[in-house]
Amino acid sequence: MARDPAADERLRSTLRERRLELGLSQFHLARRLGGDVRQELISKIEIGERRIDVFELIAIARALDTTLVEVLDRAGIDHR
Repeated sequence: MARDPAADERLRSTLRERRLELGLSQFHLARRLGGDVRQELISKIEIGERRIDVFELIAIARALDTTLVEVLDRAGIDHR
């Protein structure tokens, strides 16, 4: 499957919007993710310097009190 830059941007925007809806800073989202996740990683994901795999996306969705399906739907990404 070919990479879709527009879908990547919509996904990043959706994650950022959800984080802001919850009133979370990048630092606080990183803390919710736990382990050695740092604010810099969240920043790189949101600006497109770092791609995320599906397992990271699931963890981020959970940390944002949502699901992977809800994130993809909101971003307008077909997942069926």
